[in-house]
Amino acid sequence: MQANLLEVFNERDDAKRRATVERTYAAQVRWTDDEGVTTGRDELEAKCVSLQNNLGALQFVADGSVRELAGFGQLAWQLVDPADGQPRMTGFDVALIGDGVITDLYTVLIPPS
Repeated sequence: MQANLLEVFNERDDAKRRATVERTYAAQVRWTDDEGVTTGRDELEAKCVSLQNNLGALQFVADGSVRELAGFGQLAWQLVDPADGQPRMTGFDVALIGDGVITDLYTVLIPPS
């Protein structure tokens, strides 16, 4: 869950991010968010890069520790402006895990109140 958040969605270096994508997700990973379902490592990474381009300098930070059960992980996060340290968005990721990799990823956004 930490790799998903910090080494994929926070990573701006293409080679580092791709290496993490390869070791973190199943080949046909399914990522579901408010925009729909993305299938496969390549599509997940392409959408991740597009998201990063829209976020500018904003950075993801973990908001608490990973919660896990066999085959399941959950991690809350904040999207923070490094200039002032203030969160602009919060949410959480839930993952189903098989054979040591994420097979299904769900992202829930919690807009600011």
